[in-house]
Amino acid sequence: MSDILERGARIKEESAFLNDLMDEVSRVVVGQRHLVERLIIALLADGHVLLEGVPGLAKTLLVRTLAQALDLEFSRIQFTPDLLPSDVTGTQIYNPNEGTFSVRKGPIFANLLLADEINRAPAKVQAALLEAMQERQVTIGDDTFELPNPFFVMATQNPLEQQGTYPLPEAQLDRFLFKVIVDYPSKADEQTIVNQMARHAPRTEVRKVTTREQLQRAMAMLDEVYIDELVTAYIVDVVRATRDPASVGLNDLAPLVETGASPRASISLGLAGRAHAFLDGRAYVKGHDIKQVAHDVLRHRILLSYEAEAEEIPVEQVIDQVLDKVPVP
Repeated sequence: MSDILERGARIKEESAFLNDLMDEVSRVVVGQRHLVERLIIALLADGHVLLEGVPGLAKTLLVRTLAQALDLEFSRIQFTPDLLPSDVTGTQIYNPNEGTFSVRKGPIFANLLLADEINRAPAKVQAALLEAMQERQVTIGDDTFELPNPFFVMATQNPLEQQGTYPLPEAQLDRFLFKVIVDYPSKADEQTIVNQMARHAPRTEVRKVTTREQLQRAMAMLDEVYIDELVTAYIVDVVRATRDPASVGLNDLAPLVETGASPRASISLGLAGRAHAFLDGRAYVKGHDIKQVAHDVLRHRILLSYEAEAEEIPVEQVIDQVLDKVPVP
């Protein structure tokens, strides 16, 4: 019992800076509290985030502000149809005077990387980035280079424009821990944004909240957050229900799902649930934590059928029905 209490106290102490981090980022980026929380959870879980939203919702400002508050290196890549894999990862440069090659590292060598409009780049460029996300290393010529630690990618895609885009295949979408839908701010938040940004005065200075070492300690402590077998069973039941809705009595849902979530979704739910609990300063995961992150973990991992598309049934509705049906421990 003393060990459990001691672990809980350490987690509460080590996670205390995260509330300051959320407050500092939310002070600069108004009206995106949910998104800020999801980015921090993904960072703790050593995962990556795909954002879908129209331009002008402060996505670049958000990642830059997060990097400044965490004292991490930030990089941004604007994805375009003429981009090459070497523009992302780096290339070898020939030195004619010495007759040798030197390596020029690409913008991917940063702690926080914003991959803007990832669906505008061709498949080879997408594959190069997603392979680096998975392997945490890049090969340039004959040399292999480790990516910085931590390494976090926030990729964005515009849901409105489809011309000249290369949609990410489902297998590649599965590499992202979260897919977050970024919505417009409320009226009050938008008024605050206008008052804060529609002037020539310098932008608000971002205060450094923590160090890289403290963030890495927090990430390492995530394994100490306890998940009971009942919660693990709940995770598996939710994911399996997306594959076979009829098994939990959702017979009407079965024709609407072409492909359910894979076991990677179960792993992601466990990691995200741990990070959600850690952000709350708890040493154990509740069913509530899993339910809170389920939409962002599952929405890009469920492929709907033509029947669902014809009836314009969104994936959110499918996830809602599964979460309502599977009992929370």
